Amino acid sequence: MQKLFVVNRYICNKIRTNDLIKNNLQKRTLCLSAVRHAESEEKSATPAPTILIEKDANITLIGINREQQRNSIDGATAEKLSEAINQFEADDSSPVGVLYGIGGSFSAGYDVQELEAEAQRGSLNFLLRHEGSVGPTRRHTRKPLVCGISGYCVAGGLELALLCDLRVMEDTAVLGFFNRRLGVPLSDGGTVRLAAAVGYSNAVDIIQTGRRVYAKEAQRIGLVNRVVATGTALGQAVNLAFSIAKFPMASLMHDRNALLDNANAYNRPGFYAAVHNEIMNVSAAMVTDMQEGVKRFKSSETKGATTDTYQIKQKAIPDWEKAEIAIEESKKDFVTHVKFQ
Repeated sequence: MQKLFVVNRYICNKIRTNDLIKNNLQKRTLCLSAVRHAESEEKSATPAPTILIEKDANITLIGINREQQRNSIDGATAEKLSEAINQFEADDSSPVGVLYGIGGSFSAGYDVQELEAEAQRGSLNFLLRHEGSVGPTRRHTRKPLVCGISGYCVAGGLELALLCDLRVMEDTAVLGFFNRRLGVPLSDGGTVRLAAAVGYSNAVDIIQTGRRVYAKEAQRIGLVNRVVATGTALGQAVNLAFSIAKFPMASLMHDRNALLDNANAYNRPGFYAAVHNEIMNVSAAMVTDMQEGVKRFKSSETKGATTDTYQIKQKAIPDWEKAEIAIEESKKDFVTHVKFQ
């Protein structure tokens, strides 16, 4: 019996070791392209591509690769992201895709430097791009996309995540429409998709306050589908993609498209009308707000990032109430002093 126990324990340890090796190999494979591009960038001094595309078996991985800018998206990156998703949709060998951010954050939204340049020119053209300001957000993708969310997924980045069918969020990640603080309107389907996902009341709260939404609340209200440990969003998103891709795709796509046609604001004619309404109601008066918002953002960064501006301010206490509180505190101190004498 003792020999049998030893043999069984050896087999279990061997299985665990093999699983660890397999997981490490998967992680290395998923990160290999980013490392390879970083090494080639050092050698050739040419900038790394802002969008990375690779295949893991029949799953297409699309990575946003602007780590120094927290994967914020400028016009050129938005076009490349649209091209990458179009390429994935045209690939008959890949039924499901995964969208993620490299370097610890999914996406901080539209690039602030480009936003500042647009605001100084008094232009709103970046909001009026046909596909969307951060990617192909003004249409439904023709295939399922799973989003792996880490770090910051805010402003246009959250609108981009809402483009995806399913969202896998790390437990320390942060969601929110931080563009509220800069006076930048939603223009990538956020007002349509968010309400369809979490309901009108929750959507109004998140959009109007510009507050942070953490993982527990995001899962509770249906904004994300899975909450996973920090550092595992990409791997878990890929696992979820594989679990979908194993099914017969004809019936799955039929059901997916029927759901898009029939589910609330995702009705296709209604969706396109709603997105068009979202864009066309953007006014020139917002340019001034954007200019002032960018100035505030830059000055706040020089002072140090403010992370709790969404908090409710404390109630102002009148002088007479302060005096009463001081008297009460002095009484407590006196009682404590007498008690320990």
